Amino acid sequence: MTKFKDIIKNLDKPLFFLTLVLFVLGLVMIFSASNVTSYMNGGSPYAYFLRQGLFLIVSFIFCIFMVKFNTKFYGMISNLLLIAFVAVLILLLIYGSATNYAISWIPIGPFTLQPSEFIKVIMIVFMARFYEVHEKRLNNFFIAIIPLIIGVIITFLIMLQPDLGTAIIFAALTGIIFFSSPVSKTIKLKVIALFVGMCLVVGAVLIMTGGSILQSRQLERFNFTRPCDRLLDTGNQVCNGYIAINNGGLTGIGLGNSTQKYLYLPYPYTDFIFAVIVEELGLVTGIAIIIAYLYLLYRILKIGRESYTNRGALICYGVAVYIFLHIAINLMGLFGLMPMTGVPLPFMSYGGSFTLCLMASLALVQRVNIENRLRDEKK
Repeated sequence: MTKFKDIIKNLDKPLFFLTLVLFVLGLVMIFSASNVTSYMNGGSPYAYFLRQGLFLIVSFIFCIFMVKFNTKFYGMISNLLLIAFVAVLILLLIYGSATNYAISWIPIGPFTLQPSEFIKVIMIVFMARFYEVHEKRLNNFFIAIIPLIIGVIITFLIMLQPDLGTAIIFAALTGIIFFSSPVSKTIKLKVIALFVGMCLVVGAVLIMTGGSILQSRQLERFNFTRPCDRLLDTGNQVCNGYIAINNGGLTGIGLGNSTQKYLYLPYPYTDFIFAVIVEELGLVTGIAIIIAYLYLLYRILKIGRESYTNRGALICYGVAVYIFLHIAINLMGLFGLMPMTGVPLPFMSYGGSFTLCLMASLALVQRVNIENRLRDEKK
């Protein structure tokens, strides 16, 4: 284990302070976006704010201990964690009960746990470790695609919940880490050809069945263009998001003054929190947050490029993709560029499982940076 003084010395300071600022801003906006909903539901206006504050404190304490251990240790236990969480996903489908049309959460007292969120971070570490251990055997097609096969199985389990947003992120995350790995180009081309073939088969089945294998609620998700033409139907959520953004203008109408959070936007403190941010703090703040995201991703990728091991590099690349996909899918859904899938916005959205996983993934990146700096000192 690394001493705390060495940890503090070798942290990536810009990444740490940017993370801190974004989490604090997110906490403030969760309070502003959730107080009306919480009060209207008979609770305290501070309920979501206090719970999110607790999530942040617990996650931060957990991550303080995480950065003390070498990433090799996490790679070694990732196999067991992956097996355990796959088993939980299976048991959840058998014994779980639906919440918001999906069997995605496990109730634990007053809180809920989302296993599919944790399995994203576990998969990042598992793949990083796998491609390090089997580095000399990656010319073997079947060995090289083992993580992809596992990824397909997990994606299928998540889709059965059904949780389209998480399934998309997990599948894309697995695929991008695979193409970032030291697997030979020949094998990567074969995988691309296989993927294209599978897409053609799935597309042909959907065309032949007229989409009848999908539930009506799932088909409605693909009707995402021109949402305000369907204001009283499926476009209600996104159109109210547009209204919130339009209300905000450049500088916003003031913190706490959102009108769309008064039950016009469903879950304004999770899926649609960016719309509330722009309405209250303006488009300038919204653009500043996006720039902050880009700089955060740059810092993570920089640490990955400087890593002395493929394990460290793949962990950083995986975390960058994980965060980017959450940002992209949330904002694209909000702006009507793809169906809304219930994906939280990093640092801003309320949620215990996602907050813990996000902070844990950033702790892994910081650990890679610590290992890089410690190795530099030995030169």
